[in-house]
Amino acid sequence: MSKENQARYSIGIDLGTTHCVLSYVDLEASDGDEIVQEVMPIPQLTGPGVVDEQPQLPSFLYQAHPDELADSDVVLPWTDKPEALVGEIARQLGSKTPIRLVASAKSWLCHSGVNCREPILPVEAPEEVERVSPLQASIRYLEHLRDAWNHQYPDAPLDEQELTITVPASFDPAARELTAEATREVGMDHAILLEEPQSALYSWIQKSHGGWRDLVRVGEIILVIDVGGGTTDLSLIAVTETDGNLELTRLAVGDHILLGGDNMDLTLAYTVKAKLESDGSRLEPWQIQALTHSCRDAKEALFNDPSVTEVPVVVASRGSSLIGGTLRTELTRDEVNRVLVEGFFPPIAVSERPVSQPRTGLTTIGLPYAQDAAITRHLAFFLSRQLTATSELEGYGAPDNATFLHPTAVLFNGGVLKAEPLADRLMEVLNGWLAGEQAEPARLLEDADLDLSVARGAAYYGHVRLGGGVRIRGGTAASYYIGVESAMPAVPGMTLPLQALCVAPFGMEEGTEEELPPYEFGLVVGEPVRFRFFGSTVRREDSVGARLEQWSPDELEELDEIEVTLPVEGRRVGEVVPVRLAAVVTEVGTLQLEAVAREGSERWKVEFDVRGQGSGGQAAGMAEAGDSAPEFLESMNLGIASDSEEAAESFDADEEETILSEDEPTGVNRDEGDSEQEASFEEQAEAGSGEGVDKEQDEETDSQAEGQDKEADSQAEGQNEEADSQAEGQDEGEQEKKSFWPFKK
Repeated sequence: MSKENQARYSIGIDLGTTHCVLSYVDLEASDGDEIVQEVMPIPQLTGPGVVDEQPQLPSFLYQAHPDELADSDVVLPWTDKPEALVGEIARQLGSKTPIRLVASAKSWLCHSGVNCREPILPVEAPEEVERVSPLQASIRYLEHLRDAWNHQYPDAPLDEQELTITVPASFDPAARELTAEATREVGMDHAILLEEPQSALYSWIQKSHGGWRDLVRVGEIILVIDVGGGTTDLSLIAVTETDGNLELTRLAVGDHILLGGDNMDLTLAYTVKAKLESDGSRLEPWQIQALTHSCRDAKEALFNDPSVTEVPVVVASRGSSLIGGTLRTELTRDEVNRVLVEGFFPPIAVSERPVSQPRTGLTTIGLPYAQDAAITRHLAFFLSRQLTATSELEGYGAPDNATFLHPTAVLFNGGVLKAEPLADRLMEVLNGWLAGEQAEPARLLEDADLDLSVARGAAYYGHVRLGGGVRIRGGTAASYYIGVESAMPAVPGMTLPLQALCVAPFGMEEGTEEELPPYEFGLVVGEPVRFRFFGSTVRREDSVGARLEQWSPDELEELDEIEVTLPVEGRRVGEVVPVRLAAVVTEVGTLQLEAVAREGSERWKVEFDVRGQGSGGQAAGMAEAGDSAPEFLESMNLGIASDSEEAAESFDADEEETILSEDEPTGVNRDEGDSEQEASFEEQAEAGSGEGVDKEQDEETDSQAEGQDKEADSQAEGQNEEADSQAEGQDEGEQEKKSFWPFKK
C-alpha cells in the first residue's frame, strides 16, 4: 500500500509572507462533498516564557541578543531549546528591535539578484547579529509547523500524511524549486505544490458543500485577486463542461508583482515620518523599521473597528533611556483612506499601464518592489494582456468592442482585502471598466475566509487528488524558452540575433514529459554551460520545439539563467557530449529540465537556481537599505512629505543618503542607531541580573564599526573606477557571453 493510501489526514500549509497556516482534512471521516476539516491552533511563544495557541504563525524570525532572553523564556511544548525564535514572539520583539528581525523571507525566494542560500537577512543587521538565508528562514517556519503537528498528533506523523504546500501562481521555476527544497529539508519529501489562487478557489468550493455548481455556470470567467502581505497574485479560471459535468480550467496567471501589505505598511510609515519631521523630529533608519510595524498594527485596528477614528503610534527614540525616549503621534482613518485607497487602488482607465522607469546603476540592497503601487493599474494590464485567453475554449468569445477580458465573477483572497474600503474600491473600479464596454457587472463570490482559505484549500486539494471532488485543470502557468544564437557568421559590432526555443509549453500537466527533437546541443564535460531562459504567460499556442525569431517585450520575460554541468566520472575532461533537452513537470509540481544523452540513457538535471552567483561580493559594494523612500512611493503622488517645507527637505536628504560617496559612506547613522539600540539590551541585562556585557566585547564592536566605515570609504572611492572598467570591458563581456550558449548541430 502506498504512503498516500495510508494517510489519515490531508494537510495544507500556507507558507505565507506574513503568516503561516496549517489546515487538515480527516480523510477517514470525509466523504464526497461532506468534509471534516479544521485549522490547527499553532502553539507558539507570544512573549518571554508565554506559550499560546493561535490559528496563524507569523512569518518572522528573531535573532535575539545573548543577554536578551533567559533559557526558560524560550521553552516550547516539544523542546527546551528551539532552533530559532519564530512566530508571534519574533514579531513582538522585532517591532522593538527591527535590526534583529527577519521578515518577508518568502519574497526574497523570488529575488533574482541574490543567492537565496546565502545568509543575507536581516539586511540591516550589524555585524554582530547572525544572519540567515531566505531558504533557511523558510525551513525554520516549516520546522515549527512540523513539530507542532507531531506534538499534537504523535500517532499520525506529518511526513506520513498527504501534504500540500502553497506558492504564488507567479513564482518562477527557481522559487518553486527552493520551496520544494525547504520541504525536503524538514522531511516532507512527498509534499506537492499548489498555486495559492487555485487553493483559494478550492476552499470556496469546499465551503459551499457542493453548492458551487449552482453558483456558477458554463461560460463564466472567475477572476481570483490575491493581495497578501508580499505579493499581488492574479489568476483567471474558466467554468467549462464535459459530458454534462462542470469543470474548472485555469486560463492565465499574472506576473510576479511584489506589491502587498508590506508596501502599504511602509507607505503609512513614511506618512507618519513626514508628520514627525514636520514637528522637528528626525528618524533614523532603524526607527523607520519600527515605525512600519507600529503602522501595521494601527492600520489593522482602524480597518477592524469602523468606530475608531485614530490610533496612537509610538516610536522609540535615540538614546539608552527607555522611559521618555519615545516619539508620539497618531494615524487617522482619513490618512489611511487617502494613502491606501487612493494610492494603491486609484480609479484609473482600463487602458492605463503600470509605470516603469529604468533603475539606477547603484541601488540599495532590498526587495525589488513593483515600481508602480497602483494595484488597479496592474489589474488593468493583466486583463488587457489576457484578452484572447479564452480563444481556444468552445463557447467563449470576447465581444467585438472588448479591449480586455471580461470576468463575470471575482474571488478575493489575502488579508489586505479584509479591509472593506479596499475591497469595495477594487470592485467599483473593475465594474466601471465593464460598464464602459456595455458588459454585465462582475459579482463577488462570498463566504471566503481571506486569512485561512489558502491553507484550507490546500488541505481540501489533497482530498480531491484522491478522487474526492472536482479538480482545477491547470498545469504549468507559463511557456518556457531557452535562448539560442542564430547560426550566422559573426559581424563586427553586431550582436548575433537571439532566438527563443520553446522547451515547455503552457499548461503541461504534473507527471508529463516533453522532449525537444530534433535540436541537439554539445555540452563540455566538467564545465558548466548556461542558457538564457525566458517565460511567457500569454503565448499559449507554442509547442515544444517552436522557435521564435521575434517577440514583443510584453510577450516574453527573461528569467534567471539556467545551468547544466556534466560530471567528469566516466568521461574525459573537455569531451563534448551531444544531448537534447527534455522538460518534465514533476508530481510535486515543479518544472524540471534535463539534458538527455544522444547515445545511452544518461540524464543530467538542468539547474534553475543559479541566481545570485557571486552576489555576496556584489552586495558588499552596494549601499544598504536606509531610510530613503522606496521607488513604489514615487508613483503614488500622495504628498507624503509635503506637510511642510522642512519635511520635504528632510525627505530629499534621506534620498541622498542612499548614494555612496567619498565624503560620507552610507551606514554611518545606521551604525550609531544600532549601537544605541544594542546598549539598551546591556542595560536591561545589568538591571535584571547584576552582570553587564563584557566591556571588551563592546570595545571590539566599536572597533568593528570604525573599520566598517573606513571600508565603506574605500569601496566608495573604487566605485567610479569599477564602473569605468566595466564600461571598457563591455564589448569583451558580450564576446565572452557567447560561451554560454551551446551550439546547435
